[in-house]
Amino acid sequence: MPWHARLQLDYRLESARSVARFQHEGPLRILQSLYPEGDATCHNVVVHPPGGLVGGDTLDIGVTVGTGAHGLITTPGATRFYKTLGDAALQRTHVALEPGARMEWLPQETLCYDGCLATNRLSLDLAPRAELIGWDVTALGLPQAGRPFERGSFCQHIELPGVWLERGRIDATDTRLLDSPLGLAGQRCLASIFFVTGSGLERGRRQQALDVARGVVEAHPLRNTAGATSPNGQVVVVRALAPLVEPAMDLMKQVWAVWRVHFWGLAASRPRMWAT
Repeated sequence: MPWHARLQLDYRLESARSVARFQHEGPLRILQSLYPEGDATCHNVVVHPPGGLVGGDTLDIGVTVGTGAHGLITTPGATRFYKTLGDAALQRTHVALEPGARMEWLPQETLCYDGCLATNRLSLDLAPRAELIGWDVTALGLPQAGRPFERGSFCQHIELPGVWLERGRIDATDTRLLDSPLGLAGQRCLASIFFVTGSGLERGRRQQALDVARGVVEAHPLRNTAGATSPNGQVVVVRALAPLVEPAMDLMKQVWAVWRVHFWGLAASRPRMWAT
């Protein structure tokens, strides 16, 4: 029987401390809130005990961040979309930030198993002066295990309504997309990290964000398949293609670290879960 799980996670600033409260239905919840860098930023880990999604499963994640609060969310491991013989699986995340709020949406990678039918949807709603750093890292198949992505499809949707939309559907049989130099060029991991604001970025701050990201890219082994751009005045994004998850995730973490310093003056306090 398919799972339909929901999690609502709300951050509020209370006595100069970012506090998280949550409600859940089904197998989806958070671990204890952590404060490795002080009270201002609350770190949380979203846990899905079944460990993956099969046909018909739906995960709904809602996050709200109140004025002045700062939340950081990660996961203990990869999100796995397994082979299905029936309906598609769906993960749907909505993040809403009030004026002056900050959020870091940093889940570990998504793995699309051969034969999966899946959609991963992220929608963002940012009030003026709200800011978010997020990323998405998706791998098609398990090439190191000799299990390529040969059947099925995956749809990725990332949106800041009215401002920025990235949506793509990858069919395992679309060799033109998967292998052409104008497509994925044989790479099987797609990664992007983005800084999104609810107000227009000041020109100098935006350009400096591009410059520091490009400095990281130029020094990285993926420099030939990665690039930084700003599609509009509220979004800065770095995209990369890689043969495997590890180099792509390494690049995302390096860009995250320099953007954290550039945008917020904060050191890169890595979630404890990343070290396990």
